[in-house]
Amino acid sequence: MILLKRIYEPASAADGFRVLVDRLWPRGISKARAGVDLWAKELAPSTELRTWFHHEAANWDEFVIRYRAELAAQPDAVAALRAQCAGRTTTLLYGAKDETHNQAVVLKAILESGDAAGEDR
Repeated sequence: MILLKRIYEPASAADGFRVLVDRLWPRGISKARAGVDLWAKELAPSTELRTWFHHEAANWDEFVIRYRAELAAQPDAVAALRAQCAGRTTTLLYGAKDETHNQAVVLKAILESGDAAGEDR
């Protein structure tokens, strides 16, 4: 099971394996407080894509297309994260305020799809 949670929310035992999926470490959060088991910054959107998107809901559909393309270019990294998540509760952590328009939503769908290339089935 893969869950999504803002890194600014308190960690809990129910989170299981906690994976930060932001390229930059979130402001104001110490590593101890974050309780991150893995920082998968290589799977976060590129700096160029993150800057372009700027968490604007109007850019969401194009962001999803571009981010999926970035992930499809690194199938081994996606497969490695999927393997680490297998058989246990995993929480993908993100810093964005928008709970529906962020990279963790896209990455969760890809991890759950089971396809190494990052395409939905």
